[in-house]
Order: sequence, then structure tokens, then C-alpha cells
Amino acid sequence: MASASGYSLPPRAPLPGPLATGLFLLGALRRHPSLRRRFGDAFRLRLPALGSVVVIADPGMVKQLYTAPADAVYGGENNPLAPTLGPYSSFALDEDDHLRQRRLLLPPFHGERMAGYGEIFEEEALREIATWPEGREFPTLQPMMRITLNAILRTVFGIAEGPEFDSFRRWMPGWVKLGSALTALPWAQRDLGRWSPWARFQKTRRLYDSLVDGLIDRGRADPNLSERGDVLALLLQARYEDGSEVRREELRDQLLSLLVAGHETTAGSLAWAVERLRRNPDVLARLVEEVRDGGGELREATIREVQRTRPVIAGTGRTVKKPLELGRWRLPPDTRVVVDGSLMHHDPRLFEDPKRFDPDRFLGSAPETYEWVPYGGGRRRCVGAAFAHLEMDVVLRTLLAQVELLPTTRRPESWRFRGVAFAPSRGGLAEIRRRADPLVFGERRAAAAVA
Repeated sequence: MASASGYSLPPRAPLPGPLATGLFLLGALRRHPSLRRRFGDAFRLRLPALGSVVVIADPGMVKQLYTAPADAVYGGENNPLAPTLGPYSSFALDEDDHLRQRRLLLPPFHGERMAGYGEIFEEEALREIATWPEGREFPTLQPMMRITLNAILRTVFGIAEGPEFDSFRRWMPGWVKLGSALTALPWAQRDLGRWSPWARFQKTRRLYDSLVDGLIDRGRADPNLSERGDVLALLLQARYEDGSEVRREELRDQLLSLLVAGHETTAGSLAWAVERLRRNPDVLARLVEEVRDGGGELREATIREVQRTRPVIAGTGRTVKKPLELGRWRLPPDTRVVVDGSLMHHDPRLFEDPKRFDPDRFLGSAPETYEWVPYGGGRRRCVGAAFAHLEMDVVLRTLLAQVELLPTTRRPESWRFRGVAFAPSRGGLAEIRRRADPLVFGERRAAAAVA
């Protein structure tokens, strides 16, 4: 649709707002191929918490969006996560402020430090799996969330066992759940009295700030700070290009963003992995053999296939600030654009037989940058993507080594929207049988052979 001003917009999908919202909450909208068949790879839609948006599902247009200049496309402005995570969250910043913060956050999530994080992921997985029941089905989403929360508290916040660790574990899950719900309900982000959801959220936020202030103060006074490997310790030692240190309020929002981005989303992907593998026993059997042999290529491909078929984030949004060319369209400033990764992930032109769960499609070949986008892309690609992938790899390997995951013929679980992320509707049900002799892999295999 062209206008006298020279701008043109994709066609509007004639779905009433309530219907579009309902389909979105059920997860159906994201995988609805009829939208592409009727409107192509770009169309306009009204979505909850975002309003009227241009939805795109074409790798070429996605590349144009993700590689647009920083002053032409914003990711922080209008980001629904900004009110709950704070003004210094990476989700709320744009242009130079975002780049400055990203440069500080990249080093902790790459290089040799990741090996140490892997050991923590395994310890937390072992501790949680030891409590799992045998002989009956149980949801894995909450157990996976305990693993990811504990791992982040240790690797990001630098908190060991003790009162602070217990305090975070006690109230953080409920707070994250409330914050996720409020993110999807902008109209509820108002203080309507002490018992209103927003007032309760802000009260707990003040508790969070107080606890993190204590961690910051102790970290700055720690003579052995340089020997610590947690992210907070690295940020306390980091300096911006002008030599200034990271301010206290920035640290609070940055750490909270890392917690929220890497907690529920990673746990959701792990729960989906359980759900998918129980319905694909041939893949499950091959993964067990791979663990036994000490490999990991199929496991890595499986994680990518889980994220292709069951991405936990609905999409990544941007706000156009300068006229932007996307395919044959020319978008005016203030247009909101959403990349619908799930539509692309289920596009038969990009992935053969897209409904089939087939990790082999990623064996020996990495997915294309602008076709497989569970972590977003461009300068705003998730800074903790490697961290999340390693955690999923270690937890899945540990699970397969410790227990037999029993297959099922039950219908696949549907999608359940949790405010920010999607999760299996029944929590990723598992049924296990403990191994009398857990599988040995990697360095443990070598050590056992020497002994």
C-alpha cells in the first residue's frame, strides 16, 4: 500500500484484535502458514503489548532490519521489557549507550571462562535430577527453572550457598513470573495501591536492588576480586572507554536483564527438549549412545532443532526511526516491526518438511544467520547466546547420563504463553528410570580409564 508521501506498507491481515491476541496467546498465530500464503512474507497485525506492527518472515528483510544503521532502527524504544527491567537494561538502550554496554557484557560470555561455567551447570543439574521421582510423569519446566536460576546466581551474581542464595531462590521465581505477566499487560503497570500487581512488583524490585547493592559493596571491597570468575566481578573491574566504572544503577539493571533473559527462556527450551525427545525415541536412543561415546555433535544439532521447532520467544521487535527499505516496502518512522522467527522456522522453502523434528538437518552445518533466529540478530543479538547454548548442552548431557528418559505416545504438548516466553502446556512432562550405572563421558571417562 503506497501513500502520497512515498511510503508503502504491507497489507493488513483482517484479524480482529481479540482474535489475533487469542491466537497469539495459544501460540497458533506464530505457526499459521495461511498468513504467509495469503499475505506473503510481510503483513500488518495487532499484537498484545505491541499494538499495530509489521510482521516479517523473510530472511532478506530480516537481514535488512538487523543490519540497518543504529540510528535508523531502535530496539530499546517501545521494548515491552524496559519498564520491568529498568532504564539501564540492555533491552531499554539504543545507539551509543547500547553499544557501550554491549562491549562490557561480551567478554564474560566468551573464552575460557565458559569452561568454568560448564562445571557449575553440571553441578546444578546433578543436584536437581537427584530429586526427580521415578515411575510417574512430572513436569520438568519448574525443575529446569531451578537449575537455570541457581546457575545464574552462581555464574552471574557470584553468590554461593548461604542466606542470600536462599533468599534469591525463594522469591525470585514468583517475581519473574509476575514481571512476565506485567510485561504483556502494559495497562497494569500502574500503582493502584499496596496490593496491586505493579506495587507488589516494585516492592520486590526494591528488595532486589538492596541485595545487589550488598553484593556490589562487598565486591568492590574484595581484595581478591580479580580472581573471581563471575560476571559481576568482571563488570566491577570493567571500565568504559573514558575510564569510568559501571555505575551501581547500571549494574542492577544489567544483572537483572541477564537473569531474566537466561533463566526462564533456557529452562523453557530444556522442557521443550524433554517433550520433543520423548516423542522421537530414535533420536533419543542416538543421543544416549553419543553420550556414552563422549561425543556432542548430535546433541548440539538437537538443541538447534528444538529451538527451530519450539522457539520460546515470539519474536524480536524494532522501531523504525528513519525511512527504512524492507523488500519492496518503504516504512515510515515510528513503524514497529516484528521478526517472526517461528514462521521462518516452519517455512518449507527454508527447512524441508519443517514440521518434522529432525536434528540431522543441522549435523555438520550451522543454520543460516537470518533463517534461524531464536536469539535475535544483528547488533542486538542475545549477548548470552553462547552461555545459554552451553547450559542446555551440559544439562541435557547430564540428564541423559543419569536417567533413562522414557518415550511416550501421548499427543504433543501445545504452547502456553507465560507473559514473555512460551513453554510446553503441561510443563514438558517426563518419566524417568534411574540408571544403575550412570554413563561416563569426557574427562570423567579419561580419569576412570587411568584409575
